Order: sequence, then structure tokens, then C-alpha cells
Amino acid sequence: MSITRRQFTQTAASAAAAIAVGERTAAEAADRSAPGKPVPEAPAHDMSAMPAHWIGKEQIAFLIYPEFTALDMVGPHHMLTGLMGATVHIVAKTRDPVKSDTGLTFVPSATFEECPADLDIICVPGGTQGTLAAMQDEATIRFLRDRGSRARFVTSVCTGSLVLGAAGLLDGYRATSHWAAKPVLPVFGAIPTEGRVVRDRNRITGGGVTAGIDFGLSLVGQLRDRQYAEVAQLIAEYAPEPPYDAGTPARAPAEVRALTEPMFVDFLKQAEAVGRAAFARNKTL
Repeated sequence: MSITRRQFTQTAASAAAAIAVGERTAAEAADRSAPGKPVPEAPAHDMSAMPAHWIGKEQIAFLIYPEFTALDMVGPHHMLTGLMGATVHIVAKTRDPVKSDTGLTFVPSATFEECPADLDIICVPGGTQGTLAAMQDEATIRFLRDRGSRARFVTSVCTGSLVLGAAGLLDGYRATSHWAAKPVLPVFGAIPTEGRVVRDRNRITGGGVTAGIDFGLSLVGQLRDRQYAEVAQLIAEYAPEPPYDAGTPARAPAEVRALTEPMFVDFLKQAEAVGRAAFARNKTL
């Protein structure tokens, strides 16, 4: 029987009970139309040995906005949706489809008003021009400030930390961002810190793009335990062996840095100007 990736993750973590018995894939629906052909039921699993703390009730929200970077959200979303008992919301200003910076389109599951008031995790993905626009959008910043003021964990991936900063949520906290954007963090009172995932009290920030997978997996381990996280890692076959070794400025060849760094010059100038204005305006919201 075909099941979704999330269901497969949960099943392998002794969570098959989370799969609704009535759920069927398109293939099963086709099978069902064949006369006399039975549709198999979801397999039963013995849940007695599963630790009680493997089932939670977290409320998790990913804030998305036009032109955000899809992988910033999709990486941690894959990991966190494998948490048994958790509810994950994709939140935007409206329920209209939101297009990422590479053209992938996402349909929000909740608006700002519909999002639960009290969240365990709120996460903001990054981007470039879309991120700058989000930093200047009063409704977005107001929503983020409100939910962030009560959330158990206030988090971001890549330049999403600039949006957290614009909302005043990183003032006095150690944080990271995409390597090119880290110089902007002091504008918000944040302390730029090395690390693929940086934790300071209940603020957790991930580095650029792919660091969101590490961020999500580390939270799975914190919210459940190491074994649960290792099951999630194994199912995702998360064992990166990149074909090249140029993933950070420290490791990239000088000629690669010379080609890449100028691409961010204008963005950094804009981000600093927008960030200063947004941070100052935030105090009046």
C-alpha cells in the first residue's frame, strides 16, 4: 500500500497509528473501482513499546511570503512534520497561493488571523527581494511580533533571521543567517555567530538554505529524543556527500568567492537600509 512520506516517517518511528484508516492514494482509488478487488487496510502496529514522550502536541507555524526561498521552508518542514502529534501550519497573509523565488507555488493552510495564538515553534524562511518586502510589511511584522512574543521557540532559516530582526525578536541574541547576510544582523541588536545552527535561549537560527535540514533535525531530537531523530534521518537518507567542497566562504576557492560575493553587494546595501528603517519602525507598531 502506498503512503505519504510523512506517514512513512511516522510509521517507521512506531507511529503507524497516526495514519488515518480511511486514507487512500489515487492508485488505491483506481484499484477500488475494479470489480471485486479488495482494498487493503492500513497495517496494525504494536504501540506498546513506544516511549510516551514520542507523542507530543506541538503547534508549529511556518511563515511564508511572496518570493521566499522554498528550500528554507521545505527542509525543516519535512523533518518537523514527522513529529507524532504535532500540527504544522503554513501561514501567510491570505490563503492565496504564494510563489517562491524559484517559481514553486505553495497554498497556505492558515492566514495570520487563523494561525493559533500560542505556538511551540514559529519559523521564518529567507529569500532576497521577497525578504526585504516582508521586513517592510507591517501586517507581517505585527503578526510575527505577536506570535514570537509567546512562542516556545522563535526560529528562522537563512535570511529569515533578518525578518526576525526587523520584528525586534533578535535584539541581544546570538544568531546566524546566510553567510552573506550575517554582517546585517547587528542592525537589529543581534550578535552574529558562527554555526550552521545557532541557539541562544529560545531563539534558534539556521544558516543558509540547506542548513534548514540540520535545524529541523536538531529540533526533532530536542522535542523527542536522539533515537527518534536518527530514525527520521535514516528515512530521509540524510547523509550528505556533496560532489564539491565550496559550501562556505572558508572552504570555497578564492576564484569562486570572487565570482559569488559581488552578487550580494546590492542586496546587503538594501538589507541594511531596510533593516534599520524596519527596526526603528518596529518600536512604534
